[in-house]
Amino acid sequence: MNDKVKELRNNTKEAQEFFTRILAYTIGPIELKNLMEEDEINLLDVRRTEDYQIAHIPGAISLPKDEIDKNFDKISKEKINVVYCYNEQCHLGARAALILAEYGYPVVLLEGGFQTWTEDFRFATVS
Repeated sequence: MNDKVKELRNNTKEAQEFFTRILAYTIGPIELKNLMEEDEINLLDVRRTEDYQIAHIPGAISLPKDEIDKNFDKISKEKINVVYCYNEQCHLGARAALILAEYGYPVVLLEGGFQTWTEDFRFATVS
């Protein structure tokens, strides 16, 4: 491990800021499920339409990342928009969230995406 990494790992103030930002802009499956039950969010599936049609998180709106700028009418400024894509390695969700933030929409990213929702937590239903 290099000295810079050691220095950062011992910097608790920097760590506090980093983890605060993670918690502010990401959401886990359990928290998502609770917010869905309270109707507190707008859920956006930014995967390909074909994949959404096979299965998606209940209540999600299909909004492929490349179509966001043509569909702002499907996105809420009053609720938090939760974006998800395929899995943890997929950056479609982060890219979509960035676009939404640039246009002034409150947004968070579902950590692990659809794969974590279906495989690790088994919440999904085929629609």
